[in-house]
Amino acid sequence: QVQLVESGGGLVQAGGSLRLSCAASGSILRVNPGGWFRQAPGKQRELVAAITVVSNTHYTDSVKGRFTISRDNAKNTVYLQMNSLKPEDTAVYYCAVGPRTYDGTWLRPDYWGQGTQVTVSS
Repeated sequence: QVQLVESGGGLVQAGGSLRLSCAASGSILRVNPGGWFRQAPGKQRELVAAITVVSNTHYTDSVKGRFTISRDNAKNTVYLQMNSLKPEDTAVYYCAVGPRTYDGTWLRPDYWGQGTQVTVSS
């Protein structure tokens, strides 16, 4: 059974940085894109960033220039470096793994992590 284990969330002041990690069991991340979604209270879950097996990346507009997604295939791990954090980045962040899509959604999650809370204070 595939497991995605996230770490790195927490409380940070606006302008600060956090790095999220998502470690996958087995080799699922070696053959599939990985991504980070987030869900704020009262809002829909949205794709924040995604990365293909060959490290092509995608970012939602609101995080471009501030967040960086990367992967270490040898460690079956995907990272999300978040800089210049804003209060509106506050959400539960979920790691996801699944196939690339071409219908505008970019990634179809087959597996989800448990979520990690990121809180940015003003």
